[in-house]
Amino acid sequence: MKTRLTGLAAIVIAAWALPYGLGSYTIHVVNIALIYALLAIGMGLAMGISGQINLAQVAFFGVGAYGVAILTTHSGHGFWTAAVLALLGSVAIGLFVGVPALRMQSHYLGIVTLGLALGFINWITNAHVTGGADGISGIPVPTLPGIDLSSEYLYYYLEAVVFALGLVFGLFVVHTALGRRLRAMRDDSLAAGAMGAEIPLLRMTAFLLASFYGGLAGILYAGLIRYVAPETFSIGNMFILLAMVIIGGRRSLVGCVIGAIGLTLVREWLSDFSTYAQLGYGVVVVLMVVFAPTGLAGIPARVRDQYRRRRGHRTTRAELRPFTPYAPAPTTTQGALLRIDAVSKYFRGLRALHEVSLTVDAGEIRGIVGPNGSGKTTLFNVISGFYRATSGTVHFAGTDTTTARPYALSLAGTARTFQNLRLFGQLTVRENILVALDRSRTHTIWRYAVWQPGVIRQERRLRAQADAVLERYGLTDFAEAAPASLPYGIQRRIEIARAMAAGPRLLLLDEPAAGLNGEEVQQLVRIVRSIRDSGTTVILIEHNMGLVMSLCEKITVLSSGQVIAEGTPQEVVATPEVIEAYLGDSELTDLVPDPPADTGQPRRTKEATS
Repeated sequence: MKTRLTGLAAIVIAAWALPYGLGSYTIHVVNIALIYALLAIGMGLAMGISGQINLAQVAFFGVGAYGVAILTTHSGHGFWTAAVLALLGSVAIGLFVGVPALRMQSHYLGIVTLGLALGFINWITNAHVTGGADGISGIPVPTLPGIDLSSEYLYYYLEAVVFALGLVFGLFVVHTALGRRLRAMRDDSLAAGAMGAEIPLLRMTAFLLASFYGGLAGILYAGLIRYVAPETFSIGNMFILLAMVIIGGRRSLVGCVIGAIGLTLVREWLSDFSTYAQLGYGVVVVLMVVFAPTGLAGIPARVRDQYRRRRGHRTTRAELRPFTPYAPAPTTTQGALLRIDAVSKYFRGLRALHEVSLTVDAGEIRGIVGPNGSGKTTLFNVISGFYRATSGTVHFAGTDTTTARPYALSLAGTARTFQNLRLFGQLTVRENILVALDRSRTHTIWRYAVWQPGVIRQERRLRAQADAVLERYGLTDFAEAAPASLPYGIQRRIEIARAMAAGPRLLLLDEPAAGLNGEEVQQLVRIVRSIRDSGTTVILIEHNMGLVMSLCEKITVLSSGQVIAEGTPQEVVATPEVIEAYLGDSELTDLVPDPPADTGQPRRTKEATS
């Protein structure tokens, strides 16, 4: 900590003393570089942190600059009044540009945002109010008591303060709850929604942040140059900005800043060779994408990892510790927690589910089994809101949730794991848990603007809770590890811990024993029983029939999208339709434990194939 504070103090002193060693032209270039750094922070928040392809950042930049120009020269407003109104206008345009993100992603979103940027450029080039191709001149100098901001040396200090506050705020967002949800959405929006993240609002938030920084940069640009024209906000400059973010490292705000400042200075240095420079930027971007996708900011970590691998570097051996059972909840008489009535799901001509009905009581462990393609995971997807039923209804805790979205169901008390692991790969194990622990709604982000102490207090509380979850599931040694670097069995436990961190009333486990060895399956049984004893109802899909028969009080069997049997393990295995569905496996009945002699552990018997 002391070293960091010393380094920070050195940076502040150097930044404060910088103008004293620069000429008038050089300080102008530095001022332009700081403006591009603000633009890059906004673009990094949208693209690198949130995963939203945003090629309209130059339009937000233009709205801020032209807003100040029009309001000061045409409407007679003072500079700071015009600045506030222009910033609000930029944010409004940002929310408008973000609307397509609600329905499309990937390159489609990039094409749409690029089209909106082109539309803005066309408007400022041809509209009378913007001065057309000639632009707008005569923008008044910003005023501050006792400071002559017509001097670019003094204007530098204004920019430096705004830039520093913008960077600190951006880093604050990234490393607290909102930033984690944005990063989770970037890594896997489906899993993030299942953890309670309100994906539509988070996508709009990403564009709101990008437009805020874009508008802020535009305001500073108008005050610095005091003239705006369409060529400043061209598509060429948009792609230069994109190159800055990619070269610096789009997933690191500091990297975005380094890329913006560095490329601005290089552009100025190569101004006499602009044609070759443009080609060079493109080549560098391609090379960075292929060989260093994390940009300059990620190179130190890559070099460190390579060095450790070559030297055979060994760290202290991490150990998966035993699971600590939950305290049993008081037993109370409860009715049905989940009721599914005649649910059907069709994918065009394919029938995945056909009039499936079942009722799961609170405090139950229900097994869902059936051959591959029988509709088990489709049923989970309907229950958890990923699919909308073609017909029929789903009721959870007495409420019709047939059309509810995944995040709404999560906030209502459901949680799930996935057949194929969907951990957030760019987040640590602790951060994966923190995403699920955070039950706040996206509309509370106003606290980031006006009440940061409340955000900090919440962050400390969430971290304490995350440490408790990690301790309970024996994952403390892996808290700072990337999930993908860990053995498969540990990843499965992380996913269960993450789901339970949300405090659900209903837990959906999709093939939790897949890929686990015998000892890990035994541990899984203990974990699931403890979860049920704590008051959480469990439904699991599983192909390990020994596990299902020994763990579940009641089993529902699906085949070809229909329920063919339901009841206790003893009743289900005696059903002719079940025996036929499992290829006539005569040993299926051997998997059913004798209730009086049940030791609570699955038997080592042959698994039915499906």
